[in-house]
Amino acid sequence: MATSTSRQTSALNWLLLSGLLIVLDQWTKHVVLAHLQEGVPIPVIPGFLNWMLAFNTGAAFSFLADAGGWQRWGFSVLAVAISLALTAWLARTPRRDWLTALPLALVIGGAIGNLIDRLRFGHVVDFVQVYHGDWTFPAFNVADSAISVGAVLLALASLRSGKAEDAGR
Repeated sequence: MATSTSRQTSALNWLLLSGLLIVLDQWTKHVVLAHLQEGVPIPVIPGFLNWMLAFNTGAAFSFLADAGGWQRWGFSVLAVAISLALTAWLARTPRRDWLTALPLALVIGGAIGNLIDRLRFGHVVDFVQVYHGDWTFPAFNVADSAISVGAVLLALASLRSGKAEDAGR
C-alpha cells in the first residue's frame, strides 16, 4: 500500500516527458538518416544553422569521439547508470516539485535517446550544426539538447535550493 501511495505522490509521471523526448529524438534521427548525406550541410539559417548529418562515437558534442572505441560501451553503461539514478531521484521527488522533476526528465530522455543510437549503430546520429564564419560548434541532436537544458536547469535548481537553505538559517 505504501508503494501505491508513494507512486501517486512522486514525480514519476514526468517519465512521460522522457518518453516523448525519446520518441521525438528517434523520429528526427530517422528522418535525417533517410534524407541527409553525411557531411553535406543544408542551410536553414544561412551563416548560423545547418542540418548536417554526422556520426558521433563520443559523448555530447563529440567529446571523446576519437578515444579508440571503448566509449560506445562506456557511455552506454554510464547512460544506464545515470538514467537509473535519476529515475530513483524522480521517485523521491514530490509531484509538485516540477523545478526538479522537469530537468531530471529531460536528462533521462536525452540519455536514453542517445543510448538507443549507441546500441543500434555504435554511434550517435547528430544533425544540428550551429556556426558563424569559420567557427563551428560540434553537431548535436534533440537528445543532446535535452541533456544540456536539463543539466543547466538542475544546476539552477541546486542554486535555488542552496539559497533557500541559507535563508532558513
